[in-house]
Amino acid sequence: MPICLRPYWIIAAVVALTVVATSCLPVGTASTTTHATTTASPTPRDGGANSDGTPSSLAGLAVAAIQGTSSAPEVKADFNFEPPEEDQPTATPEPVAVVERVWIVADDGQAATLAAKGHQIGNTVIVATGDLRALSPQTRQKILDASELILGQDLSEDTLWQLEVIRRDQEIPGGGLLMFDSGIDRRLVALYGHPATSALGVLGEQGPEAGIERLRSIAEGYGADGSVILPTFEIIATVASAGAGSDGNYSAMTARDTIRPWIEAAAANDMYVVLDLQSGRSDFLTQAKVYEEFLRLPHVGLALDPEWRLKPHEVHLEQIGTVDAAEINQVVEWLSGLVREHALPQKLLIVHQFRYSMITNRGAIETPPELAVLIHMDGQGSLQAKYSTWNALTTMDDADQFHWGWKNFYDEDFPMATPEQVLELTPNSVFVSFQ
Repeated sequence: MPICLRPYWIIAAVVALTVVATSCLPVGTASTTTHATTTASPTPRDGGANSDGTPSSLAGLAVAAIQGTSSAPEVKADFNFEPPEEDQPTATPEPVAVVERVWIVADDGQAATLAAKGHQIGNTVIVATGDLRALSPQTRQKILDASELILGQDLSEDTLWQLEVIRRDQEIPGGGLLMFDSGIDRRLVALYGHPATSALGVLGEQGPEAGIERLRSIAEGYGADGSVILPTFEIIATVASAGAGSDGNYSAMTARDTIRPWIEAAAANDMYVVLDLQSGRSDFLTQAKVYEEFLRLPHVGLALDPEWRLKPHEVHLEQIGTVDAAEINQVVEWLSGLVREHALPQKLLIVHQFRYSMITNRGAIETPPELAVLIHMDGQGSLQAKYSTWNALTTMDDADQFHWGWKNFYDEDFPMATPEQVLELTPNSVFVSFQ
C-alpha cells in the first residue's frame, strides 16, 4: 500500500503494475456518490467512501497508486445524483484537487508498461538510469511540484536519499546538485589563505568583500573554454605551527567566529568555501568535526593537506608529511554521512599532493556519490617543474577516479601559469587556487 511519508508525498512499491484506489487521494464533492468494486483486496476506503464518511470522487479513483497484485482489479463507478429542489439554488461543488503524479521507475520496460495505461497513470514518468541529482532542472521541478511521488521496484539503494536532496532543493552556488557532473561545466577559482594574516596567502590580504572583488579579476580567462566560474574562498582552518602547542599537535585551530564572516559573505554572493586542514600530529577527522556546523551548509567543502600531517616524532619543515588512504577514508565516510543526513548537494573534498609519498595507497581512496573527490596539485617552482609533477601525478593508474586541480603561487612560481596554460592541462583542471 502507499505510504504517506510527508504531506502530499506518496511513495509506493511497484511489484506488479496494477491500478487501485489509494487512501491518500483528494476528497471529492459531497454531491457525488461513487461505488468501487475490485477483484483485489479491499482498499482502506471500503465501498468508495472517505475515512470521514464522505464519498470519494471519480477523479479520486482514476488518480490511483500502484500496488502489487497478481491481476489488474476492475474499477467501476456508479453515480447517483440527487436532483435539487426547484425552489432551492443549485449548490456549487467544491473543486477537486488536481493530482500531479510523478512515477520513478528503474527501466524502460516499467516505463512502457505505465505508458500503455495512458490516462490511468497520467502525468510524468522518470526512468532512473543514473544519479537522480543529475536530472535537468525542469525534471527536478516536476518532482518538486508533484503531489504524488511513486517509486518502482528494483531502484538503486541511493534513490531515496537522492530524492530527498532534490526535495530539499538546496543547490550548489551557480546551480545544480552535482559539483562537476550535472550538465554544468564548472570550474572553481579560489583565493587561498588565512583570514587573519597575509603571510599565509592572498586571501588574508583583504576582507571578505574586497576578496570577492579581487576574485572577479583573478578569474578572468578561466571560463574561456565555456566553463561556469564558481568564485571560492579556500580558508586555512587549522594552521601548521612551529610549536607543539598545549595539545602537542603542532596545529593551531582557527576560531569559528573568525571564519564565519567569510562563509556568510560567500553565501550572500553565490560563492563556494573550502575549509583547509593542516592537522600536524592530530588526525584529519578529529579536526574536521570541529567545523561541522559549516560543513552542514550546501556551499562549504573540505580540503586535507597531507604536507602538514605529521607522524608522532616529526615536526614541520623538517619532514614533509604523509597520510594513508585509510585516514582519508575516515573523513570520506563521515562527510558522506553529513551529506545524506542533511540532504545536501554533492560536497567537494580536496586532497593536496605534490609528491607520491604524501598519499600512501592513493588508489584506495573512496569516491562515493555524496562527494566530488579532487586531487589538488599544489607544487610550486618553475613552470616546467610543475608540469612534470602534474604529469607524474595524473598518469598514475588511479588518476581517472579523481577530479583534478592546479595551484598558482604569486611569489614562488616563475613564471606563474596563465589561464590559457592552465586550460590546456590534461586532465582538465576544475579547481584553480591562488596563494
